Order: sequence, then C-alpha cells, then structure tokens
Amino acid sequence: MANIKFGTDGWRGILGQEFNEENFTKVIYAIGKYLFEHAKNSILIGYDGRRLGDYYAGLASSILSNQGINVTLSSKIVPTPVLAFYAGLTSTPAVMLTASHNPPEYQGVKFIPEYAGPADDNITSEIMSNLGKQITSVDAGVINVFEFFDEYEKHLYSLIDFEKIKKSEIPFIFDGLYSSTIGYFDRILNNAGIKYSSIRMAHDTDFGGEMPDPKPKYLAPLIEKTKAGGCIGLANDGDGDRFGVIDEEGSYVSPNEIISILAKHLIENKGAEGSVIKTVGSSILIEKTADKLGVPVIETAVGFKHVGSAMRENKVIIGGEESGGLSIGGHIPEKDGILANLLILEAIAYSGKKLKELRKDLYDFTGAKYYTDRIDLTFTERDEISKVLDKYREAEYIGDFKITRKNLIDGVKLYLGEDTTILIRPSGTEPLLRIYFESSDKSVLETLKSFDYV
Repeated sequence: MANIKFGTDGWRGILGQEFNEENFTKVIYAIGKYLFEHAKNSILIGYDGRRLGDYYAGLASSILSNQGINVTLSSKIVPTPVLAFYAGLTSTPAVMLTASHNPPEYQGVKFIPEYAGPADDNITSEIMSNLGKQITSVDAGVINVFEFFDEYEKHLYSLIDFEKIKKSEIPFIFDGLYSSTIGYFDRILNNAGIKYSSIRMAHDTDFGGEMPDPKPKYLAPLIEKTKAGGCIGLANDGDGDRFGVIDEEGSYVSPNEIISILAKHLIENKGAEGSVIKTVGSSILIEKTADKLGVPVIETAVGFKHVGSAMRENKVIIGGEESGGLSIGGHIPEKDGILANLLILEAIAYSGKKLKELRKDLYDFTGAKYYTDRIDLTFTERDEISKVLDKYREAEYIGDFKITRKNLIDGVKLYLGEDTTILIRPSGTEPLLRIYFESSDKSVLETLKSFDYV
C-alpha cells in the first residue's frame, strides 16, 4: 500500500511495478467500500488505449459486481470526457483506466464522481483511507456492456454549431496521436459531414514509442503537414481530455492563447455569460482578455479538479488550465479535448479568419504579448521548500523589482506590476520547487530567471 498514492488526477504507476494486480485490487476494493458507504450501487467503467486497460477494466468489473455493485462496462476504448459525461448524465460514479499523457509504460485509475468532474480531496482521502478494507455483499451485482457515444454526441449538438463549421470548409488535420479520441472525434466529424484530413489514426498501446502528449515535441508530423498544407492541426492526449493546436504556419498555439480566443468567441459570437475560470498557473493573457470583455475572472489552485469545483459553484463561460484542459458552461466540469477541438473550429468558422489571424487579433485586443518560462529547483528535504516559500510570502522585492501584490492560493504568486509574475510552488510528487515566470517584456523575464531564489 506504500506505493499507492492518489495525485491530482487519480493513481498512476508503472505497469508491473507499483501498478500491479495486488495494488489495483486494493484500490478497487477501496472504491467499492466508498460506493457502499455512500449508498451508491452502480458504477461505470471505461479504459483508454493503454496496455492491459481492457483487462484491468474487466477485473474491476468483476471485483465490484461481486461486492453487490451493478457495473456498466464500456464495450471499447473510450475517452475520459465521454465516460465523465455519462457519469453526469446518469448520476453514476465512474472508474476510468488511464494514465492520461504519461509515458506508455504507465497505467492508472481515475475515479469520477457522479457530478462528472475530477474527485475532490475529500473523496480521494476517503478512498485512500479505505485501502486494505472491503465489504461483503450477499447479492452480486450485474455487469452490462455498453457503448458510450450516442448521448454524448447529441449533447455536443446543443453546444456547437456543426452546420456553420461544415459550411466554412476549414482545412484541418486531425492527428489521432494513437489516442482514445480515435473513433469518437472523427466519427462525430463524419456524422456531421465535416471534411478533414488525418494522421496516426490507429490505437497503439505504445503510442508510437512516445508520450501521448499533444505538445510540439510529439507533434512533429502534424507540424510538418500543417506547414505544407497551410491548414491547422488538432490533437488530443492519450485519454482525450487535453488538446494541442497547430496554426497554419506550423506554430504551436498555447492553451493560454486558445482559452483566451475561445472566451472572446463565446462572449462576442454566442452571448455567453458568467465568469472565466483559470488556475493560478495560467497566463495573465486570460485575465487581460476577460477584463477587456468586461467579465469576472475566478482564479483557482493548479489542477483541473479546482477548476471543475469552481465550475460547479459558479455560472461559467469557460474554465481552463495552462496544461491543455478546458470546458465550458453547460458542459461537464471536466477537461474535454473533443469539445476543445470543436470550439476551435467553431471560433474560426464564426470569424471567417485563419487561426493565425485570430491569434494576432487577440494580442491586438489585449495590447500585450506574454513570454513564459520555468525552472525547477531540487531539494533533499521538504522542510527546505517550506522555508523558501515562507521567505517569498514575506518578500517585498525581487532584486530591484517591487512586488505589487501576492496570491497565496497555491504556493506564492508574486506580481511585479500588472504584466510580470513569478509563481513559486512545490511539486505534488517530487522534492521540487517549480518557479514559473511570465512577462510582456522578454528581457525582464530573462533577468528574473537569473536570480538565486534559494
């Protein structure tokens, strides 16, 4: 049990090492006890394209049904947001076998409560406290096999103007990246009569030998094709909850830029009302965009579980994070890469412009372009990290730069004026202190990076 630890988005480990059948069984029994104690007698179970996902999903189904819980098991690979949508639709918790964008040798378990977003800390702590325990039921539950798709697709039609996308005939490439959105995003496009090109459209447990992470490092084939064809590229991570976007010149469009472009689109073109929700690690650009649009911003700790929680408690236009996850009002409080892809196409269709032009328009609208970077400091003791954080909670200057305000909701975020920030926060899994820099002035960013923060 020492090797079982739930992080910000579930439990993950290397197959055959910490993620083994013994530990997995303990985790599923712990989830079963949680369900029993909260009078929940049903569960949805899905898996992405990782190695042994279908086997472990079947094992979880057997364990939980023997505990008296009725199981609805996915008939095939399914993206996390699709399973989460059905959890919300049916008010039924779910178990998803995924390690998201981690390397191919990893596997994981994500528990999705009936509210269709990431499990909060209270739920995770309760499941952790159940490790090593189980319940005994007289009557076994039943296992039904089901394809999670139709109602999800139907719901998307209430959010997205598919006809406008179809008529706009936007040239784009979908990079399947061997992910779980293959057979979902492309199927939705086909059903809507939307034309597209595609690459890497086969499920592969090794994800082509790389991480299933839609960042430039892993999108080289897509970047090459977008440059050659003058079109945009869309991709998702292994379980389909994150997105990656390449513009017509082969340039990566960051999640911060995409969230800002989509916030502008939803407000100006679709009349969306409410707040924009972002993490403390997300860009000033999102705040500037919301301010120019006259809508409030709610800032949360890093991690979509915090964004999702704020989405459940507030009227929201869009909620997102810097690592490539977003959702919108009227949808689930969980990251959805399929929805993100469709919103990007919709924003382009409404504007009649190219994505690279929308990006330029965004910077003209906000009046600034922002540069970001990060350094990691390694420590031998976590007490040393606490001392550094305490130091900057009290600091008034960074070098000659005056600290004008602070945000302490997750680590220490220091504002050096309105266009430069430093976020200092500990890693949740390693003895690291991560320091994030952002500024509209690249020379200022480079100066700040050169300081000794210990």
